[in-house]
Amino acid sequence: MALAAVGAVVLDCPDPVALANFYAALIGGEVEQQEDWVDLRGGAGAPLAFQAAPGFVPPKWPSADASQQFHLDLTVDDLDAAEREVLALGATVLDADDRERTFRVYADPAGHPFCLCAC
Repeated sequence: MALAAVGAVVLDCPDPVALANFYAALIGGEVEQQEDWVDLRGGAGAPLAFQAAPGFVPPKWPSADASQQFHLDLTVDDLDAAEREVLALGATVLDADDRERTFRVYADPAGHPFCLCAC
């Protein structure tokens, strides 16, 4: 029997509303704003939340001294189409040169790495 269940994956960031809107456009769901906290409810997969973090410094990928700590794997049907859409939403490419791989690595507008996976 499990002791706990995942309530949400929480991302620290400088602008919780902006980052929640980025992910809402990417995975769906409704943005619910509170003080320095924003929930993304009803999207595909595990719930996401976004927390204001003054002095936030984005992780560097790949880097041993500024580790990413975690990343999101987002499953898509068409990597090329999904790539065009996430770039239009404000993502940046971190590692997508190998077009034969089943995944590509991007950063969200706050700098958190995530993968688009056709796995």
